[in-house]
Amino acid sequence: MGSVIDYTEGTSFLHKANPVAKLIFALELFIAAFAAHGIFEVLAVLVLTILVGVVSQNAQKTFKLVFGFSVLGLILCIVQTLVAPAGQQLFLFITVGGLERGFNVALKTIALALPLLSMLSLMRVEDLMNALVEVVHVPYPYAFTIATVLRFVPVFASEMNHIMEAQMARGVEFDTKNPLKKLQLTMPLIVPLLVSSVKKADASALAAEQRGFYLRNASSAFKRYSLAPADFALMAFGVAIIVVILVF
Repeated sequence: MGSVIDYTEGTSFLHKANPVAKLIFALELFIAAFAAHGIFEVLAVLVLTILVGVVSQNAQKTFKLVFGFSVLGLILCIVQTLVAPAGQQLFLFITVGGLERGFNVALKTIALALPLLSMLSLMRVEDLMNALVEVVHVPYPYAFTIATVLRFVPVFASEMNHIMEAQMARGVEFDTKNPLKKLQLTMPLIVPLLVSSVKKADASALAAEQRGFYLRNASSAFKRYSLAPADFALMAFGVAIIVVILVF
């Protein structure tokens, strides 16, 4: 089962951009969403982020992320509407101001989470690691740690899926619609997942040491990751978005 942050093949401009430039652009979209106050400003940043995903030939994962975070956004919207009433009362505890704040929180949640996850699916983990070492001069052990975390997320998700499938073959009803029962059935699976994770982490650490982990530096990569004019244009576009949000 694929993960939403697995690399998506493509030939778009963002696929060819430097991983550091893409990471900075995602951070700029995050800042723009955080700085936006009104619903329309947050919605504009969110729509722009979705358009970036569509243009970069990554529409399927982009909309999958939007749908996933929409559930969390809906929960936050309901909570915000109930705990922070303001303005004209519509029905019971629901007010106009509470609804506006609730929608704002929901949209901002999606707009804050979407850029980074969307950009991660447009770059290979090894490219990101090597670019951080060469361009940003991040020490290789730290860059390797970041890359390992990103690599293990889909691995853990796949491992969890395999464990659940094995339990379903034994008659465990994971397809139940009761969320509390599903949580109760899932909790015992954490232990075998942790055991498997520790084994994989230990094997990866041994393999890294045998390949000269402590001897690697920026010159060890086969590919160079210098920033091109298009990368600076991408980062400048992100700055322009922040300026527009702050001004208007």
